[in-house]
Amino acid sequence: MRKIYLASDSKARKQLLNILGLEFKVLPSKVNELKSRGRSTYAELVKANAVNKALDVAGRVKDGIIIAADTIVVQNGRIFGKPKDLFDAKKMLKRLTSKPQWLYTGIAVIDKDKSRTLTACEKTKIYMDKLTDAEIDSYFRQVSPLDKAGSFDIQGKGAFFIRRIEGCFYNVVGLPLRRLYLMLKDLDVKIFMFCTVSFMFCSVLSGCSTEYNIVTNEQESYIYSTDREVAMGKSIADAVAQEYKLVNDPLVEERVEKIGKKIAVVCDRKDIDYHFYVLDEDEVNAVSLPGGYVYIFKGLVDKVSSDDELAGVVAHEVGHIVARHSIKRLQADQAYSLLRLLVSQAPGTTGGMGAAADAAFTELLLGYSREDELLADQLGARYSKLAGYDPHGMIKFMNKLQEIQRHKPLQPRTYYKTHPYVPDRIRVIKQELGEGIGFDDYINIEQKSH
Repeated sequence: MRKIYLASDSKARKQLLNILGLEFKVLPSKVNELKSRGRSTYAELVKANAVNKALDVAGRVKDGIIIAADTIVVQNGRIFGKPKDLFDAKKMLKRLTSKPQWLYTGIAVIDKDKSRTLTACEKTKIYMDKLTDAEIDSYFRQVSPLDKAGSFDIQGKGAFFIRRIEGCFYNVVGLPLRRLYLMLKDLDVKIFMFCTVSFMFCSVLSGCSTEYNIVTNEQESYIYSTDREVAMGKSIADAVAQEYKLVNDPLVEERVEKIGKKIAVVCDRKDIDYHFYVLDEDEVNAVSLPGGYVYIFKGLVDKVSSDDELAGVVAHEVGHIVARHSIKRLQADQAYSLLRLLVSQAPGTTGGMGAAADAAFTELLLGYSREDELLADQLGARYSKLAGYDPHGMIKFMNKLQEIQRHKPLQPRTYYKTHPYVPDRIRVIKQELGEGIGFDDYINIEQKSH
């Protein structure tokens, strides 16, 4: 196998190269990055920095492939790199969260054996929620911003305040994988793509399984058994127990538990046990984990006016579990975190589970695709009705959420933020209940996925 060198000591970039299945050695570049673009474009600036880094390392090795990258964040014509200190980081992040910005990553790959140099650039637009000084201080106490362009991450706790992105997710993490893969492919570098890595881990963990999903009516492939799914859910739940406080109110706990058990009895998935908890958090939010774990935030419980409304939320989350949305989300969007979690649970392995579980919980808090959310709404209405609750409570609560958001800025985590538009959701619920769709339901349907 050809020697591969990474001209960076970035933890995120090392993790991303591991996703490609590459065996590589880290040789950090010692050159100073260009800070001003002069007459160059932003893309030309990051590519030039990447080339300089790659050339520096290439001068220290005899042969092989050298991979280098450089990232900047641009907002209103101003370039943001890595912060000089915490004061600079705070000022930088405060400004970046005020408006959208572009993140540019330049890549340079030098093949010393063939005397070839390839360069490329990837850019991604980032939209953030505005952060207070207290929120930034809290974030910096948990995540060091000094090694991150723009002073934030997306694969960790920074995901809480990144509203959405347009472009490559892995570019924001630190390295656009598809772009790099195409460059390595052009140089005839044989690499194992993530699907191969997934297959290898599946073999370690007793193989992949193909099962018929009674909700989606499709054969679906999973890299886990039901037992493994439950074990993963328990691992994430253990991490939640360490990071979050459960509400200390027996009446609230009993209320949610009672509703949850009624929903579980009538749902379409009976091969797992369901667990219902209330987190002592002010956010209006709810989340479900693999294997039957449902968390309702106290802020949401305080907003509902009846058990019918609360049942709609609980049934919606149970719908996600029945359709196995959470595990598919982790497989698709945060695959490396899921694999770390899977490996940490395999016999004879230790360490790393806490961070992986925390990352998995963070990912699930960000919500699902529009299609998954609408399916969960459909199932929520169905299960609420079967459990003896009025499914119209879901519609009342959605209208309430919409009204709340009109008078309040989006929060880092909010149940409403990551879901489809309310008219879309009401339409799906009415269709499930066999009710007519009015003119307003049609003209307010959101056509774009988000």
